[in-house]
Amino acid sequence: MGYILGLLVVILFFAAMHYFTELNIAQKAGATLFFVLIVGGAFYYNRYQNMQREHITDIALKFEQNKKIICDGIEIDQKNFTESVGTYTFIGKENTQHAGRMFSFEQCQ
Repeated sequence: MGYILGLLVVILFFAAMHYFTELNIAQKAGATLFFVLIVGGAFYYNRYQNMQREHITDIALKFEQNKKIICDGIEIDQKNFTESVGTYTFIGKENTQHAGRMFSFEQCQ
């Protein structure tokens, strides 16, 4: 739905430029291309953010289910680490070999 809306906005932008400006065809094409790149960049950024959010949610769920998580070659488990949902990090518990170590959810698989 978002892609259709973006395409419609680009078409309306081009139509408005075509009928309401005195630019030549090269200027109109350049302005439309610039606008398409901005809209395309926004869609790409939105898709990337959705993928990141899904990854973080998946890592948090795996931790809650005590499934295997690897961060920078270290196995993360509830015995040695706590999770900070506010910052999306795993923090090594005191009196463990990983005390004070921190791993971002984004680093994990």
